Amino acid sequence: MSIASEYKTTAAFAGFGDVGPAVRRDAKENSLRHLVAHTWVLTVRVLHRWVRDLATLVESLIMPVVLLITVNVVLGDGISQLTGHSALHGSVPLVAMVGAMSGAMIGGVSLMRERTEGLLSRLWVLPVHRASGLLSRLAAEAVRIVATTAVIMCTGLVLGFRFRQGILESLAWLFIPTVWGLAFTMVVITIALYAATTIMVEATEVIWGMLMFFSTGFVPADQYPSWLQPVVRNQPMSNAIEVMRGLSLGGPVLAPMVATLLWSAGVAAACVIPMAIGYRRASTRG
Repeated sequence: MSIASEYKTTAAFAGFGDVGPAVRRDAKENSLRHLVAHTWVLTVRVLHRWVRDLATLVESLIMPVVLLITVNVVLGDGISQLTGHSALHGSVPLVAMVGAMSGAMIGGVSLMRERTEGLLSRLWVLPVHRASGLLSRLAAEAVRIVATTAVIMCTGLVLGFRFRQGILESLAWLFIPTVWGLAFTMVVITIALYAATTIMVEATEVIWGMLMFFSTGFVPADQYPSWLQPVVRNQPMSNAIEVMRGLSLGGPVLAPMVATLLWSAGVAAACVIPMAIGYRRASTRG
């Protein structure tokens, strides 16, 4: 599918045989129809580029699986004895959240590479809906997160993870990491658009690393020091893990879901304007 092919001029015959170019009314690049079409085309482009990149596949799929297996082998028995149920009900959601956030770094580095190569500038001068560039990246990230979560879920099922709730809860479980994962992706994209080198983007690993170790994915919050427990309970990854644990094992879902949505909406709202400004600046320079 070609974006440029949609924009064809037709000959308009005016009085006295004059001929002049006329652009079709329905071919306005800022229409909703073209926003959907252009976002789809650019999303497929981003996904194709990621599939062909070995580093993206390793970071998004292989590393989370290795992490889950390692955590289960090293800590699984101890956590199960402490909590009274399979450690996989915490470690599988934990690794799914890590996979959602860690893969965003590769996307940020890829965006910086396209900015340096001038691809963003070339796309900007094409008759493409202005919002499709950023929306396509977020859509591609959503596909990546769902695919990563599915792979981690299947790995967990092989290791002994089981859903004790209904089918709808199981399907909802699959999409929970996307909520916070997209908000975190917006943080990474914003940093990538303003950073001069990849160091700042790569440093986002520290963020998800801290969230991972100080979460309820390993042990319950009451196992942490008392002064740290409020932080562990209320940080975004812990809330998402509790939602996923409730959907698979049983337990509260509404309260942690509301907290996850509030965290995600707050982070997204803080990033949306700087991200849009940064993308425009990166696309129009040089």
